[in-house]
Amino acid sequence: MASFSLPPIHDNPDGSWGPSSSNLPETFKFKDIPYAPYSKSDKLGRFADWNDISGDNRQAASGTAANPRTGTRGRRDGAQTFGSGLPSAFSFRVEDESSFSLVDNKTGAPRRGGAFTRGRGNNRGGNTPYNSRNPQRGGRGFMANRNTGQRGGRKGWRDWEKNNRTREASVAIDPSWQMLEEIEFHRLAKLRLEVDEPEDLEAYGRLYPYNKAYDRITTKTERPLQPVDRIKYNTTTSDDPIIQQLASKRTASIYATDIILSVLMCAPRSVYPWDIVIVREGNKVFFDKRDGGPFDTVTVNENAADPPQDPTAPNPSNPSEKAPEAPSINTATSLSLEATYINQNFGFQSVIETSPPPAVNFDKPNPFYGPDETEPLASCGYRYRVFDLGITEDEDIKICVRTEVDAYLPGQGSPLQGQGLTTIRALNEFDPRAPGAGGAPDWRSKLDSQRGAVVATEMKNNSCKLAKWAVQSILAGAEQMKIGYVSRANPRDNTRHVILSTASMRPMDFAGQLNVSLANGWGIVRTVADLCLKMPEGKYVLVKDPNKPVIRLYAVPFSAFTGEEEEEEGAASEEEVEP
Repeated sequence: MASFSLPPIHDNPDGSWGPSSSNLPETFKFKDIPYAPYSKSDKLGRFADWNDISGDNRQAASGTAANPRTGTRGRRDGAQTFGSGLPSAFSFRVEDESSFSLVDNKTGAPRRGGAFTRGRGNNRGGNTPYNSRNPQRGGRGFMANRNTGQRGGRKGWRDWEKNNRTREASVAIDPSWQMLEEIEFHRLAKLRLEVDEPEDLEAYGRLYPYNKAYDRITTKTERPLQPVDRIKYNTTTSDDPIIQQLASKRTASIYATDIILSVLMCAPRSVYPWDIVIVREGNKVFFDKRDGGPFDTVTVNENAADPPQDPTAPNPSNPSEKAPEAPSINTATSLSLEATYINQNFGFQSVIETSPPPAVNFDKPNPFYGPDETEPLASCGYRYRVFDLGITEDEDIKICVRTEVDAYLPGQGSPLQGQGLTTIRALNEFDPRAPGAGGAPDWRSKLDSQRGAVVATEMKNNSCKLAKWAVQSILAGAEQMKIGYVSRANPRDNTRHVILSTASMRPMDFAGQLNVSLANGWGIVRTVADLCLKMPEGKYVLVKDPNKPVIRLYAVPFSAFTGEEEEEEGAASEEEVEP
C-alpha cells in the first residue's frame, strides 16, 4: 500500500518568516545562505550588491546596484527600492569603487590633426622660449599633443608647480597686530545698497579738450606713443588739504578718493593683494593708501587663468641653488610698471593743450600744485562729491569722495556744469605668445576686423581693472570713457609703443557689460564703514589676502606705515649693537 510521510518542519518560535538557523540541522546544505527581499519591478544592474553598509563610512544599501550613469542607487522614478531599508547580508568591502569618478560620458570624433593643448612654459627667471605656432589654429600659441588622442590632452609643462605658487602680501602682517574681522568674498557679493545721486561740493583744476583725432586711429594708421613730461598728483586722502577743510566742517563721516573706493567696491573681483589704511579720528573715518603701494600702479591680466608671474626668489637657506637670471620684461612687476607708464602718457598725449578750443578752469586751481613747481600740470579736474549711505532718513552716514576727470569733449556742453566730462585710460598688449598673455589675439590682425573678440578677451583677463575704471568714471560723473589700445612696437622691447585704436563708451553701459553692480559696491562700502565706526579711535588696515578670496581688518599702532616706525626700529638695532 502506498504511503506518504511528511517532511520535518523546522519551526521558528520568533515568528518571522522562514526557519531559524538555530533550528536547521547541521547537515543542511543551504544553512548559511541568507535571505534578501526582492521585487520583480526592481532594476538590477548586477546580480548582487557587494557594498558594505555595516561600516561607518558607507551609505545605506539598497536592493539594486548603483546606476552607472548617475552614480545614485534606487529606482529611476525616485521611489524607494523594495528591501532597501533592510541590512544586506552581502556585506563585503570593495575599496576600488570609492575611488571611481565619472570623467566624461559624451562621445565624439577627435579633432582634426589630433588634440590641442595650450603650451605653457615654466616662467622661472623669465628665460622660457616662445611656444611654436600651430598653423591650424591661426598662430595663437597652441601646440599639438602627441601623447594622447583624447580632447584636452595632458596639462602644460609643470602646471603642478604653477598651482602651488603663492603671492606675497602687499604689506607685511606684524604678529602684534590684532585681527578684528575676516570677511569672505562670497559674503561681500551678497551685499546691496541703493545710493541716490551725489551732491557736488567743489571743483578744482584745469581741463584740456580731448583730441578727437585719436578716435579715427586704426591699425593701418597707428600713431607712436610719446613720453610727455607733465605733473599729475595722486595724493592720499588724509594729505588732501581740501578734504581736511571739509572734515573740519563735518561735511561727512567718511572720506576717501575714487581710486581707493573703486578697489573696495570691486573687491570680489580682485586677485592680487592690496591694503587700505583706515584712520578713525573722533566721528570721522579716513580711507588712505600707502605711498608706493598697489594703488599707484596698474595691473595686467590679473584675472587671467594663467596670469603673469614674477621669478621665484632664491632660497637663502640653500646657497648652492642657482640664482635666477636677469628679470624678464614680461613678469608681473615689469608689466605693471609698463602699463602705468602707458596709461599716464596716453592720457597726456590725447588732449589738445593749444587753443582753440580753450582749456576750462574750474572754480579753484589745482590744490596740490605749489608755487615752487616749474613743470607744467597735466589735464586733470578734481570734483569733491558727497554720497548718502543712510538706509533710513534718521541715519546720517555720508561719504565724501575726491573724484578725477581727465578731459572734456568739446561741443558737448559746459564742463563747469558737469557736461562732456571724460576719463582716459589705456589697455596694453605686450606679447600674445608670452606666458601670461591669457590667450589674447594679435591686436594688429584682429583689432579692426574682430574687435569683439579682443574686447571679450580683455574683459575676461582684466575684469577687475576695467571694473575699477568704470566705477571711477561713474563716481566722477563722467559722460564718456576713452580707452586706448596700445601695443609694443616690438614684442621684445618694452620701451617703444604705438597706439592702434581708441574706443568710446558710456560708463554706465560699460559697467553693465562688465556685470558690475554699483548697489553691491555701495553695500561693501557701507559694511566696512559700519565696522570702522564701531571701533574706537585708532589706526586700522584692511588687507586682501594674497592667495585667498578674503579680506581682514587689523588694528595697528599709529606709527605703522610711517617713517617713525622705521626710525624706532633703526634706533633699537643701534642700541643693541653698542657695547
